[in-house]
Amino acid sequence: MDIIDLIAPGRIVCNSPVASKKRVIETMSELLATGQADLSARPIFDSLIGREKLGSTGLGHGVALPHGRFSQSQTAIGAFIKLEKGVDFDAIDRQPVDLVFGLLVPDHYTDEHLKILQLLAEMFSDKTLCQRLRDADSDPALFERLRDWRPATTSLP
Repeated sequence: MDIIDLIAPGRIVCNSPVASKKRVIETMSELLATGQADLSARPIFDSLIGREKLGSTGLGHGVALPHGRFSQSQTAIGAFIKLEKGVDFDAIDRQPVDLVFGLLVPDHYTDEHLKILQLLAEMFSDKTLCQRLRDADSDPALFERLRDWRPATTSLP
């Protein structure tokens, strides 16, 4: 599986004007439900916010990876938001977050969930990629940059 297997062009937003962590997670929930007939935004929001209460998913360097488990999801799905301005995400380095990749996995994903998070952490530790994402000015440009990224050593399940 490639990282792009998690995401679709309709689940990417460039230069979102949202200005709070809660609103980012609400928007992410709506994106994750997009194109998924059996999913709705509210339970996804509850899953993401529940995980966030356990500890921030702000990785530092302007990146957050909100994620959650969901019994109605049959496969892992992702969404991506580039914010117009960084928001306080309680990140480990206390820096505002402007790049947010959301992940929703089925309840039965255990090892797969951790492997996907590991790959996303590798992806967003790539400073060149993060700068290219920040320089993107459209949803298709973001999709292209995410699609074209390749891990150095890690592969998805």
